[in-house]
Amino acid sequence: MNEVFFLVEEALEGGYTAKAIGESIFTEGDTIEELRVNIKDAVHCHFDDDKLPKIIRLHLVKEEVLAV
Repeated sequence: MNEVFFLVEEALEGGYTAKAIGESIFTEGDTIEELRVNIKDAVHCHFDDDKLPKIIRLHLVKEEVLAV
């Protein structure tokens, strides 16, 4: 595996959550910078060194509500 994909969303209680697609990895952070660090840590914990992906892709989802 060369890369792992994460779906990043704003948490209702504040901060951000990240779920890996196709892997059982979940993490969160108060800021986007903290989340990036936590994602890297989670990926290093999840994979053995010889299976570590070279790229981590983040797909940021932002929900916006408009009044009609």
